[in-house]
Amino acid sequence: MHVLATVALLPRFWSWQGLIAFAVLYWVTVLGVTLGLHRLVAHRSLVVPVWVERLLVLMGTLACQSGPIEWVGLHRHHHRFSDQPSDHHDAGRGLWWSHSEWMLHDIPALKELDRYAGDLLADPFYCWLDRWFLLLQIPLGLGLYWLGEATQVHGGGLGLVLWAIPLRLVVVYHVTWLVNSATHAFGYRNFDCPDLSRNCWWVAILSFGEGWHNNHHAYPASARHGLRWFEFDLTWQHIRLLRRLGLTRRVRQARYSP
Repeated sequence: MHVLATVALLPRFWSWQGLIAFAVLYWVTVLGVTLGLHRLVAHRSLVVPVWVERLLVLMGTLACQSGPIEWVGLHRHHHRFSDQPSDHHDAGRGLWWSHSEWMLHDIPALKELDRYAGDLLADPFYCWLDRWFLLLQIPLGLGLYWLGEATQVHGGGLGLVLWAIPLRLVVVYHVTWLVNSATHAFGYRNFDCPDLSRNCWWVAILSFGEGWHNNHHAYPASARHGLRWFEFDLTWQHIRLLRRLGLTRRVRQARYSP
């Protein structure tokens, strides 16, 4: 995937349409991860109608970071053992380990998914998504290819596909992994949590608010991660929009008090 992302950057595949497709699907995918998989499903920080939850989870599954059951189960396990030896991306083992090296080794927590994601295992929709999440890229790719060819963009349908799938996926991969690595190494702390979590502003920008990680570890159930006036949390703004539209209720919200 990284090789294909590099190919996408060749001049022959550049187009403004490709950039727009990348940007739109980046927004869809990152919001699906941050709001859908993370705050809504993993932590149950808010309640939405079933169709909204399924839509957000589908958006997050487009990130190809395994299926929703594995993603949620591993994340809940991480909070249970954050930065301890049993944490699969323990930041105490170094920046590279917590960023991505941990995925190249055996992950014992995968054997405990029934314990940490039992609620999702009982749902046929999540079980189907967990098994077939890779297939979602096929209709997406076919649609992008047809659009690129039909509109005769520079680079054609292949250029549009390369920008919107492999390049997007690689950027989203590293943005997500930065929450595991950079926000356990760089930044400041509002709360004295028993782990290495920190608030990192540039990760927060890239990840739609997930970079306010120390706040999140202090109040995991809070739907709002940016708790101070300058801690802009784009995912929280989307939650506020859902609330105005009457599409969410029981929104949990922590507040910062110095």
